[in-house]
Amino acid sequence: MVGVWLRACALVMVGLVSASALAIDKQHTAIVVGGGLAGLTAAYELQAKGWQVTLLEAKPSLGGRSGLATSEWIGNSKAQPVLNQYLDHFKLKSVPAPEFVRTPGYLIDGEYFTPATLAAKQPATAEAMKRYNAALDDLARSIDNPESPAASSTLFALDQINVSNWLDRLNLPATARQLVNQEIRSRYDEPSRLSLLYFAQQSRVYRNVDDRDRRAARLPGGSAVLAQEFVKQLKSIKTNSPVSAIIQDKDGVTVKAGAVGYQAEYVVLAVPLRALGNIQMTPALDAQHMGAIKGTNYGWRDQIMLKFKTPVWDSKARMSGEIYSNTGLGMLWIEPALKGGANVVINLSGDNARIMQTFGDKQLSDQVLIRLHAFYPQARGAYLGYEIRRYSTDPSTGGAYLAFGPGQISKYWRLWEKPLQRVAFAGEHTDTLYPGTLEGALRTGQRAASQVQDLAAGKSFEPVKVVPPAAPSAPKAASGGFFSNLFGGSSDKAPAKVEPAPAPAPAPVVAPVAPVVAPVVVEPVKPEPVKAEPAKKAPAKGHPAKKPAAKEPAKKAPAKPAPAKKAPVKKAPVTPSAVPAADVKS
Repeated sequence: MVGVWLRACALVMVGLVSASALAIDKQHTAIVVGGGLAGLTAAYELQAKGWQVTLLEAKPSLGGRSGLATSEWIGNSKAQPVLNQYLDHFKLKSVPAPEFVRTPGYLIDGEYFTPATLAAKQPATAEAMKRYNAALDDLARSIDNPESPAASSTLFALDQINVSNWLDRLNLPATARQLVNQEIRSRYDEPSRLSLLYFAQQSRVYRNVDDRDRRAARLPGGSAVLAQEFVKQLKSIKTNSPVSAIIQDKDGVTVKAGAVGYQAEYVVLAVPLRALGNIQMTPALDAQHMGAIKGTNYGWRDQIMLKFKTPVWDSKARMSGEIYSNTGLGMLWIEPALKGGANVVINLSGDNARIMQTFGDKQLSDQVLIRLHAFYPQARGAYLGYEIRRYSTDPSTGGAYLAFGPGQISKYWRLWEKPLQRVAFAGEHTDTLYPGTLEGALRTGQRAASQVQDLAAGKSFEPVKVVPPAAPSAPKAASGGFFSNLFGGSSDKAPAKVEPAPAPAPAPVVAPVAPVVAPVVVEPVKPEPVKAEPAKKAPAKGHPAKKPAAKEPAKKAPAKPAPAKKAPVKKAPVTPSAVPAADVKS
């Protein structure tokens, strides 16, 4: 009897050990929603850790908001460390950038200027640009920690001011103001829609990164080649699968895409906020998260690539790289074509994109070609065709990338940075340092994958609560007329509250026999004598798909008062928070 009992006990123990081993060896499961670079990164990292991952993408193709550029500028490991790690990992080769393209240029009334020739030929404009950069550097230095931008009442007050109001106080001459406006709207959004605190915070992030570091090389094929490398590694991808609902319970998550339901333990949501608003969540998101989905400002952008047999602009100047125009050409990006010829990628941004959204694709490309042809008469004869990407009217993006408006950091800072139960969030809009960038998208994909693994290991996450300091009341922002210049205007005063224009149905494509150039109104800005001040240039936000910079330790510098005249400010409502997605920039 004793022997039988011992044998029975042994069998029970073996069974328990086997069950325990099976529990340990059970493969974890996850669903990643969104096939931009953030979602691809999260799926790749989880799969590399042994997870069973299914990626769902609403569109027929993957890569998200990667740009049109076919030979994209990228930064070095100081400017884009995570991007460079993946390029090395996948053995993707970049081409070193020529020295002459590693700083921005300017196209003023059809004449191309480098920073050096601008100083020689238009000293007043050059000095005004220096004064602007010095004032921006002061703003950047006032932020000790870019991950906590509203750390003092002075800084908190900057969130109640828009960038246009701040620029008005600098009283820049007309041409300098036009160039500054174009730079800001190309990298963020219209100055009148942009929080001064967000502008200062992003300038602080990039303060120690030179423009040359951010244009260190070209990536042949653009960021799409990196997306393709991720895709090659993933085992389960479902395109044309728009997600309509996510249902969480104590045992797992069910994701509904059309008539199909997918089940897993955890979900990574790597979609822009506008797309997230179309997904029914159970349990429902709280009021703060819903407010962020509906209210967070996105920078607007339409991207057009004009293709030419030859670089017709070489006869006047060797234009290349990033160029800001004071006339009807938006921000230009000049690049060689992969199969000969040359391309001009033109970003119509901010209210330029909002106004032009009613144009058909061909009408829009015609208007841009007309302006280019006015400066370079051989342009029309060398023209081969165009490609266009319209983020401004894409219902799933609602713009191009996150660009906090006045008062929005106070409400939504870091809101999407932490998981909610079994759902983690990724995408450029969830990155605190590099939102709106390729680097930010890759970083958040890595973070979301790590968070899901922590959740599986039993870790819980509480939303980050950032409580801005109390601040006495501030004066009302100056108001003015709606942005009235079609391309590159000089006056950006806006009403106290500006709502994004609704996206109408696309206009029919019309090929005009004799296209009429839309008028470009330039409102003069009252000049003032300009004093040369030594300034350390603060790089601004780079090209949509490639602008991130390496995180630098915060320098302890005495905080300088904001340029705007400060009077006590009304404390904005503060709610618990938890934040460059998609991928932009993904």
